Amino acid sequence: MGSLNVLDHPLIQHKLSILRDKRTGVKEFRELVGEIAALMCYEATRNLPTEEIEVETPVATAKCRVLSGKKLAIVPILRAGLGMVDAMIDMIPSAKVGHIGMYRDPETHLPVEYYSKMPPDIAERSVFVVDPMLATGGSACAAIELLKNKYGCKNITLMDIISCPEGIDAVRKAHPDVDIFVASVDEKLNEHAYIIPGLGDAGDRIFGTK
Repeated sequence: MGSLNVLDHPLIQHKLSILRDKRTGVKEFRELVGEIAALMCYEATRNLPTEEIEVETPVATAKCRVLSGKKLAIVPILRAGLGMVDAMIDMIPSAKVGHIGMYRDPETHLPVEYYSKMPPDIAERSVFVVDPMLATGGSACAAIELLKNKYGCKNITLMDIISCPEGIDAVRKAHPDVDIFVASVDEKLNEHAYIIPGLGDAGDRIFGTK
């Protein structure tokens, strides 16, 4: 069974409070999404396997630890997920990036896929699916399903900044093997499938659109 990890680190929670504020402008909002993603990435990669190597320092030989050949990939759900990618790449420069394009049908609230492109060896990689919001869970479930069935991915982690019980339950029911990392579990969804209290539309606030 995949784990649910709510990251209550003080730095994450402080930045999240500014991110939620309706007065926070596009530039600051975009920067905060990246900063929170980097801090979450630090926590989500805590259990990556390492191996010991020897390194010659200027004065002696040091026994050090490096990642043990674990190949990683970051897959944002377009478009809001793009806001989390650059900061994660700064943390993991060797990671490759795939993309999944989905939008939520305004009537049915169901995800509609319009684009996907992955690194050719994606099936061999540990994949981090990233999206700032986990609302109904529809897009996340569909993205994970696509990665499993179309691309053969077996090791998938989901990272969302803000979530709600409905979205978490949907992912855990559809994909019980997937670990979930979130910075907050909010109260609920409203009748328009927006997270309450949430922060509004993450994509619009990242890119300055309406």
